[in-house]
Amino acid sequence: MQRKTEEVEIRIEFDKEETDVSTGDNILDHMLETLFFYMDEKVKVEAEWDIRHHLWEDMGILLGDAINGKIKDKNIQRFGNAVMPMDDALVLISIDISRAYINLEINYDHGEKGFDLAVVSEFLNALSRNLPATIHVKQLSGVNGHHVIEAVFKALGVALSQAISQSEELKSTKGIL
Repeated sequence: MQRKTEEVEIRIEFDKEETDVSTGDNILDHMLETLFFYMDEKVKVEAEWDIRHHLWEDMGILLGDAINGKIKDKNIQRFGNAVMPMDDALVLISIDISRAYINLEINYDHGEKGFDLAVVSEFLNALSRNLPATIHVKQLSGVNGHHVIEAVFKALGVALSQAISQSEELKSTKGIL
């Protein structure tokens, strides 16, 4: 799957032999590798971009579209959740793949270069809109920006893995998602 605009060109391919992420942003590479590891997915990602904000937002858009395409017309578990520790950080994520909504409650006192809440927020908002999914992210503790954000991506991977896994039946009392 590909997304090409005046600002970015991103390619994502699922079901590869190994994960290979090369976006040109070391932090995003690290977070996507973490996400895919905990999703138990082997994915190839390449990107070219103008500014970092566009890269992170458009990556969320394309990833949401790609996951949506992967689960289209399949019965999935729909719900997933995880509580993930990483050193001082403890993050809770709960997902319902059905409609777009994001509740993001993270903050930290000790930032590190490149670990920016604004781009993480853009990524998660875009993912939520394009999957679509309700995503609640709640930081229970943590002061180190690297630890908090990495715990978010680990928990997101675990929760997405649960939510997109096969189900014997449609998980909806309405009969549709």
